[in-house]
Amino acid sequence: MNPIENLKKINLELPKISTPGGSYVSVNVRENIAYISIQFPILNEEYLYQGRLGNEISTGQGYKAMELCALNVLAQIDKKIGFDKIIGLNHFDAYFQSGDDWDDSPIVVNGASDLFVKVLEEKGKHSRAIFGVEKLPRNFSVGLTATFTIKTE
Repeated sequence: MNPIENLKKINLELPKISTPGGSYVSVNVRENIAYISIQFPILNEEYLYQGRLGNEISTGQGYKAMELCALNVLAQIDKKIGFDKIIGLNHFDAYFQSGDDWDDSPIVVNGASDLFVKVLEEKGKHSRAIFGVEKLPRNFSVGLTATFTIKTE
């Protein structure tokens, strides 16, 4: 598995990691589990995909927004832990805000699922949960948290 090469194959690269917007850390390691704080569709400090799915943001744009959240998770792993220490992605929680009549969350969340498997291959297989929320910070359409099992020295 070479995540950086796998990203190149799909014409993507890791963005600059964002810093936490509050009193917490972006990556928290407890024994052999790494918890990644919520990542939003931010590309090199630019806020993207703001609004409600089904209103200002289409399902296709939502897919790309969730893919970007997953890229930000991978960037955090790369900078704070290292891909060589990843045993596997355990689970992620996806959050979205939408209009009243929109109901395509599984399609949008596949943006993250598909990316994790393409980049991490077998180690990217995971379980997931999807939560519709009233409001996300900065009016982001989506957000993503994740847990990984990692090798300890």
